[in-house]
Formats: sequence, C-alpha cells, structure tokens
Amino acid sequence: MELHNENPFKVRSVANAAFKVDKLPYPIYTKSLAEMEQVDGLGKSIAAKINELVQTNSIQELAELVNQTPPGIIEMMQIKGIGPKKILVIWKDLGIDTVGELYYACNENRLIEAKGFGLKTQEEIKKNIEFSIASNGRFLYAKIEKFADDLLELTKKTLNTELIYITGQFRRKCEIIDSLDFLIVGQASEEVMQKFISLGLENAEIIGQELKCKTESGLNVQFSFCNAEDLGKELIIKTGNTEHTEALLSILAGSDLKNKTEEQIYEITGLPFIEPELREGINEIELAKSNKLPELIQYSDLKGSLHNHSTWSDGIHTLEEMASYCKNELKLEYFGICDHSKSAFYANGLNELRVAAQHREIDKLNKKLAPFRIFKGIESDILYDGSLDYSNEVLASFDFVVASVHSILNMTEEKATERLIKAIENPYTTILGHPTGRLLLSRSGYPIDHKKVIDACAASNVIIEINANPLRLDLDWRWHQYAISKGVLLSINPDAHRIEGNLDMKYGTFIARKGGLSKLNCLNAMTLEQIVSVFEQQKIKCQLEK
Repeated sequence: MELHNENPFKVRSVANAAFKVDKLPYPIYTKSLAEMEQVDGLGKSIAAKINELVQTNSIQELAELVNQTPPGIIEMMQIKGIGPKKILVIWKDLGIDTVGELYYACNENRLIEAKGFGLKTQEEIKKNIEFSIASNGRFLYAKIEKFADDLLELTKKTLNTELIYITGQFRRKCEIIDSLDFLIVGQASEEVMQKFISLGLENAEIIGQELKCKTESGLNVQFSFCNAEDLGKELIIKTGNTEHTEALLSILAGSDLKNKTEEQIYEITGLPFIEPELREGINEIELAKSNKLPELIQYSDLKGSLHNHSTWSDGIHTLEEMASYCKNELKLEYFGICDHSKSAFYANGLNELRVAAQHREIDKLNKKLAPFRIFKGIESDILYDGSLDYSNEVLASFDFVVASVHSILNMTEEKATERLIKAIENPYTTILGHPTGRLLLSRSGYPIDHKKVIDACAASNVIIEINANPLRLDLDWRWHQYAISKGVLLSINPDAHRIEGNLDMKYGTFIARKGGLSKLNCLNAMTLEQIVSVFEQQKIKCQLEK
C-alpha cells in the first residue's frame, strides 16, 4: 500500500493491526469475524480483511496491488534494508524495476544522490543483493576469485604439498562458476578428511577419489585425487569441458599417457598446446589441427583504458584522478573518458554546455600529463529509434563515441536489432557499447540477432566493446571469433566508475581469451600513435559523409 501511495493513515492502521495480531496470545484464525472486530486495534475494515485471508487464503485488495506491481519490484522488497519508501524512489525516480538493474546501479553509484540514499546505504544494498544472488549456487568469476586463491593456498599449507591445482570452470575462466574444482596429487583418506574438516569444510564427504562439499554461501567445492604419474592426463580431463576432453581422448586412444605433462600429451596428439580458456569443445581442436589457433591476448598487452566515467556524470573520482591512476599506477599510454550523455538524466548526463566545459578541462590536463593522452569520448545513449543523443555538430567534437542502449530494453529481437544497426550506421559511432545490456545472474540481455549486428559493424567499420565489468562481459565470448572472422576490432573496456574499476580490464582480458582474441584484433592493445590514427580516420570518414 505504501509503495502505491495509499492514504498514510490507512497504511499506518494496517501496520499497527499487523503488530497487534502478532502479539495476540492466541491464533487469530480461531476467532469469528465478530470476535475479530472486537480485538483492540483492528476494527471492522481490517477485521474483514483478516477474515477474508483466513477464509480464502488471499486478500482481494492486496491481489489488485500486486497486479499493478512489476515482479522485479516485489522481488526487491525481499532484500534486507530496502523498505517501500526507498523502493518507490528506485522505481519511480530512477526507473529501476529489477534487482539486477538495482545492483548495477549500485556499481555505477546512481543511488548516492537519490533522495534518502547515500554511499553507506548504497553499499549496504549492494552487499545484500550479492548475498541474495549467491544463494542460488552460481557465482560470478570475479566474486569467488579471492576465495578460490585463498582456499588453494590454505589447502597447500594444510596438506603440506604444492601439488594442488585449480581445474574446471575456474581454470577455463568461465564467467559464471557453479563448481570450484581442485586436483590433488595424493590419495583420499580419513586422515585427509580430518584435515579438510580443520579448513572449516565440515560437510565434506569422500566418494571414491573425490571429496565434495558446499560452502555456507552455497558454492559447490570438489577435490579430486590422482597419482603423480597421471597428473598431466587428469589436468586435461578435469580442466576441459566434456566435449573437449572426449574429442581429445578419442585422438589419444591407446597412447601411453603415464608421466606425461599436459604439453607432452598435446604433442602426442600432433596438436599445439590448447590454452585452458579455449577448452570448451567448440572449434578449438579443428583450429589446432589446421594450425590456426590464435596467440591469445594478455593483460599486459593493453596500452590504454577506454570507456570510463568521472564525477562529471556518475563516477566517484574526478577526471584527473581517473587519468592519473591509469598513467601512474597502471602505466598506460592513454585514457578515454566516456561520461554519460544528456538523456541519461539518472546518471547526471552531460548537456552540450557541460560537454564543452569538460573538453576545456581535458585540453588543460593533456598539457599537464603529456605525453599521456586523454581522449574526448562520450557514452552516447542509443535512443528508442536508434539515433544518438546529440546533434552531429556535438558528436563531431569528440575523439570517439561509444554508443550504448540503457533504456527501453523490452523490444522484440527484430526491433532491438534494427535499433542497434541504425546506431552502428551513424558515421559518428566508433564503438558499440555492451551490445546486449545483460547483467550476469541478474538480467538477461535484450534479444538481438548477433550475426546481423556484427555484420553491420563490419560494414560500418565500428568496433565492438567487450565490457569488462564482471557483471556484463558483453559482447559474449561465444561471438568473438565470428566478429574477428568479419574483420571487426574488439575493445576491452572497463566501464569504470571509480579508479579501481580500471582493474576490471583483467576480467575483460580473461573473457577475450576465451573468445580467441589476440592483441592484433584489440583496439586498446594499440599504441597511442596507432589509436590516434584510428580515431583520425573515423573523423575523415564522418567529414566525407556529411
């Protein structure tokens, strides 16, 4: 009722009645309607509702309110620390109606300036959402990375051995993990079980040569054991997915794999070594057979950070702080600022006057930080009809433009695809940002025809973003090779809203490696001189198309 702005006195009377019923020394359902009406603090109207609930297991007025409420808002009401008043602001003022969107808004600091919120409240909401997400047993890679590394080191110390390896989904750098797998050289035994209990894994049980347990947060953890002579073979079996390992083992049928390393086993097959990230049973073995495996990109290959936000829109740190961090701490050559455009009112988007003011600041900072370079970018909202958020005159003032969808996500695949393609065909679009808008474990991306979108990018010479935020990792790695085959460059962009957000490029690199990306196909693996040339070529293209 409070969520739908019902009369405050009516809301208070229901709340008080709930308190009264909870404190009664007897269950209310045992009473007749007449007796309910006599209970102090109820009255005829609320007594009738209670009686209706007892008789029919529902309240008509409540059912009507629920029908007027998006399912995501009802789910939001289950999150600890968020009451109806705050949800009303989130829903009506910020336009957020799912838990996934709320979580991402916390990451983008959108709640800080909202009425009744602040940094402390935002962080508390974020933590509570993370707990809720974690309860379903599936976890973002980035969220369990430290736990996995710590558990690996603790297990080595407890068992007094270095011969323990992380395998499975985690070693393949999968974006979502539902099982954390380890391989131990040794034998499962009662003594080993007792040592695992000392790690706090009380629910562990040994099944054959495997020890299985589940953490308090719901993460499945599995330890497998093997003999030293079988380590290479078991690392292959326990790392690759079923399709990869079955295909590889069929090639190896009859081969002696004792005391062979992973590298030596791949040599026996006549194939080059296949990096763990690629072992997904898609086409990596065929690529290996034809000697077409890519030399995968590394985090150290990145030369700059593009698509970042500052206090000019919804970031935590100033433009200078963001750029200086990339220069001095990350030792990068360039930085691309992409604060939100004017339609993103919820994120303090820049109108034309503020764009000009930011550009003046960038000019000053470029003199101060030289030879480090700040590029004038913008994350321009793709509007409903596929147009961008500024006039061509304003778009022409930027060094590069990231075009992204942030609103009106409920479209058919045909309409959503048309919308993206129109934006891609705009001569001022440099990079297509987070193409599907997905939020992993929180919100599915809007449906698009990936092939048509990638083909359009190839035709218009538009780069596609791999959004490195662990919640997004969008473009999905399963489409990277298709994009590369069409000659489309990809860019590993952090979408950072604070200085530490630039470190997310590590996760973007992990997922780019899964997709088979090399530094030759990556925009921000280019040197400063090379990327300046790319941006200048686009400006020439825009001038020719005027």
